[in-house]
Amino acid sequence: MNKETSIKLFESKQVRTQWDAEQEKWYFSIVDVIAVLTDSGNPQIYWRVLKKRLLEQGNETVTNCNALKMLAADGKMRLTDVADTEQLFRLIQSIPSPKAEPFKLWIAKVARERIDEIEDPEIGIDRLMEIYLRKGYSKEWINQRLKSIEIRKDLTDEWENRGVQKGMEFAILTDDITKAWSGFTTKEYKNYKSLKKENLRDHMSNLELVLNMLAEASTTEISKEKQPETFEENRIIAKQGGTIAGNTRKEIEAKSGKKIVSKQNAKQLGKRNNELTD
Repeated sequence: MNKETSIKLFESKQVRTQWDAEQEKWYFSIVDVIAVLTDSGNPQIYWRVLKKRLLEQGNETVTNCNALKMLAADGKMRLTDVADTEQLFRLIQSIPSPKAEPFKLWIAKVARERIDEIEDPEIGIDRLMEIYLRKGYSKEWINQRLKSIEIRKDLTDEWENRGVQKGMEFAILTDDITKAWSGFTTKEYKNYKSLKKENLRDHMSNLELVLNMLAEASTTEISKEKQPETFEENRIIAKQGGTIAGNTRKEIEAKSGKKIVSKQNAKQLGKRNNELTD
């Protein structure tokens, strides 16, 4: 089962979902998922019993779920227990139903592939290449994308060496770089391209990728030379690296008469060479 198939199955059974833009997470109605994966005549009671059993087993991953207001069958907005993707997968593993087996097999397959990639990173690179090819990306774009991953890794390694914390601090520095070269923060850039959870770089043209790589590579080199000791010093360097690429973008746009940063994403373009123009 691939991602597209699982989503279609849920959509065909009208599983209620809600996108949290702040956390960049999808939330799924638990009782709707249970209705899809079981033959229960009352998914509410099924969930109540299952939750009690999971609590007794000490499973807090699923039972500490959020409740969001969703449109109920009677047309009113009612609080409904929801699960994010991780919680949803854990919940599926706890449902003893033949209908849940395809999901369980898919989860096990993904887990095995992930372990293989940890043991041999080259497998992960080959698999990533295959995934992009199946999605219709050109080999030229894929090579560019793989190079961008390498450059990003060099940058994050440098940040870790300078004491920058993963998570929020990485996100702030990434926003500084992106804003300086593109004019958008990462979230603004994704909104501009009508993206949600998708990886922004997967929806960049060759030129957008090149400029993003230039910004990150420049930041890495400046950081290695200046060896910042505080987070604020890292922010200054991130903006400097981004500005180098930003100035290049403006020069190309002035000479070509075309904007490089585009609203279009890979889906809208049909991924034809991923050359985006406004």
